[in-house]
Amino acid sequence: MLKQGLTGEAAMKVAKGNTAMEVGSGSVPVFATPMLVALMENAAINALKGQLEDGQTTVGMKVDVAHTAATPIGMTVTAHAELVEVEGRRLRFKVTAVDDAGPVGEGTHDRFVVDQAKFMAKVEQKSG
Repeated sequence: MLKQGLTGEAAMKVAKGNTAMEVGSGSVPVFATPMLVALMENAAINALKGQLEDGQTTVGMKVDVAHTAATPIGMTVTAHAELVEVEGRRLRFKVTAVDDAGPVGEGTHDRFVVDQAKFMAKVEQKSG
């Protein structure tokens, strides 16, 4: 059973390939906001490792994040996620991120618990 307080972490070193210039989200060579969001999602997924029933997975459904400071190439960004609310199959995480110099982002991220086989069957129907 999923309960509040589960935590997870994910880290990524900033390199040319994950900068705003390279992923198309800006014109500067700093850690891209879409990469920050993906890192935060990964931290939430890591908080759930070993906690779901067989055949279950989670899918992201909402992200509300402020990217508050730029991170240059060479630094590492570490995201933390804490499960703060469980409402049926909806899970809400508080997410934060820091780099080697301090905080760089914060917000919330919602995920939804799904049966993986049923979920993929619906996706396949949609694709024809």
